[in-house]
Amino acid sequence: MSSEVIFEFMQVGNSIKVTAFDAETLVEVSIVGSPNAPKSQLRATALRKLRYVLLRRRAAADGKGKVVDLKA
Repeated sequence: MSSEVIFEFMQVGNSIKVTAFDAETLVEVSIVGSPNAPKSQLRATALRKLRYVLLRRRAAADGKGKVVDLKA
């Protein structure tokens, strides 16, 4: 994953939609959370999902098909 991740926070009804976009790979993921949740928690959750998706894509490209370590 590149060092640049762009986050977008958008109020959607009674929820907050957070989109995380990896500038290097152009991969984008979204989560929906409570507007009462801390912004840092929503950002961390979106970043965790982005890392997961990037690792899954890398594993699929390498022919491994499984993600073992999500902390990499």
